[in-house]
Amino acid sequence: MKYIIILGDGMADEPIEELGNKTPLQAADTPVMDWLASHGCCGKLNTIPEGFEPGSEIANMAVLGYDLHKVFEGRGSLEAASMGVDIESGEMAMRCNLICIENGIIKNHSAGHISTDEAAELIDYLQKELGGSDANFFSGVSYRHLLKLKGGNKYLKCTPPHDVPGIPANEVMIQATVPEAQATANRLNELIIKSQELLPRHPVNQKRKAEGKDIANSIWPWSPGYKPQMETLMQRYGLRNGVVISAVDLIKGIGIYAGLKSIDVEGATGLYNTNYEGKVEAAIDALKTNDFVYLHIEASDEAGHEGDALLKKKTIEYLDQRILKRLIEAAKEMDEPLTIALLPDHPTPCRIRTHTASPVPFVIYKPGKTP
Repeated sequence: MKYIIILGDGMADEPIEELGNKTPLQAADTPVMDWLASHGCCGKLNTIPEGFEPGSEIANMAVLGYDLHKVFEGRGSLEAASMGVDIESGEMAMRCNLICIENGIIKNHSAGHISTDEAAELIDYLQKELGGSDANFFSGVSYRHLLKLKGGNKYLKCTPPHDVPGIPANEVMIQATVPEAQATANRLNELIIKSQELLPRHPVNQKRKAEGKDIANSIWPWSPGYKPQMETLMQRYGLRNGVVISAVDLIKGIGIYAGLKSIDVEGATGLYNTNYEGKVEAAIDALKTNDFVYLHIEASDEAGHEGDALLKKKTIEYLDQRILKRLIEAAKEMDEPLTIALLPDHPTPCRIRTHTASPVPFVIYKPGKTP
């Protein structure tokens, strides 16, 4: 038996008036999902353990069966694995967004979905100006980057920027949750303020401003932690091997710690215009020689963060027709039967433009099993 989990990030939602009081999943035209649901086992799954915030890092690790209370060490440490950045003893890693602040208000968490090339210039600039001693910056994909801090204390209250669009930035700066972490909080807030002085005058941002685009005028570090200790899926479940396919460093990093090989797909963007066909063909090819594939599609989550219900509906239809349809066809020709699980990691309701901890729908299709 071969196995694939198809994770439609943030697909779950709430009823939306614009969609006839249906959720995007209900409103979307999804004949292949409908077929899977009628031939598989359906239900709802709690992916956010008690005491945790509903982030993709928490939900995806839970979907893979990990006890978050034992293994979770922050989002940054997971993304570091994907980026090939080692976390040494005494170092703390954090996700470091490039964000757009307008009139003191957090406008968006992505600097207008800044391109990877533009962002790399800005991160390199920050490393030259602010990095090299206790703090070091590493560039990732689009607005998603990494900050390592030597001697950092992880006991901090850090607000994910996608949770607070429209909120004054100075109301959600980093706070220590224990006295020993106060120096770390002070240092991180200092870096944020210095980035706000440096970034607006960089040529990349000057050009974006002239073109009417949102500028990346601040860093936003969050989700701190140290290097995690995780058993692989092979150790846990007796699999021989497996792969992870995603455009997102976070998911790649989770996969690497879980013992999966990360496969990069050209044109995979993490947005609605991602290379759906390339990702499903990579998954089909991987299943020829691997027991397990974790295929992650980010687009619906980004549409939810933008509050765009029609775009979210479209991303779900793309997943149905451009991923699932091809996978079902290919499964008929495989040498071994293929069990398929399809689910979101968490809801990202368009109404509030951030994640919630509500249970998510799932379907598991296993050939020969009566639903």
